[in-house]
Amino acid sequence: MKTSLKSAKRLFVALIFVALGSCSIAHSGDGHSLKVTASAYNSVKSQAHGNPSIGAWGDHLKPGMKVIAVSRDLIKMGLKHNTRVKIDGLPGTYLVKDKMGKRWSRKIDIYMGTDVKAARRWGKRTVIIRW
Repeated sequence: MKTSLKSAKRLFVALIFVALGSCSIAHSGDGHSLKVTASAYNSVKSQAHGNPSIGAWGDHLKPGMKVIAVSRDLIKMGLKHNTRVKIDGLPGTYLVKDKMGKRWSRKIDIYMGTDVKAARRWGKRTVIIRW
C-alpha cells in the first residue's frame, strides 16, 4: 500500500512539472510575457451590451485612453483590473479596464474609442504582451 501511495505521489509531481513546463507564459526580468490574439473594439452601441462607454469593472472609457479588455483566462494568469500592460509594436502602456466574454481565450481587445475605421484596419493580429 505504501509503495503505491509513493508511486502516486511521484506521478502527481511529474504531472505538475509537465503541466507547468507546457505553459507558454515566459518570465522575463520585468515580469511575464505571452503571445495572444489581439483585436480592437470601440465604445459604440453596436459593439456593446448596455452603456458602451463603461467597462466590465465599471470604469468610464473615453477616446484616447490606452485600455485593453482581456479574456477571462488571462485574468487568472495575473492580468487583473488596472494591470499595466505593454504590447510589442505599440507605444505606451495600456491598462486592463475591461473583460471579454467567457468564450474567448488568450485574447485581448485594444480600445480605440469611437474610431471604428481604425479598429477595422487593426483587424486581428498576434502580439506579445508584457506585464
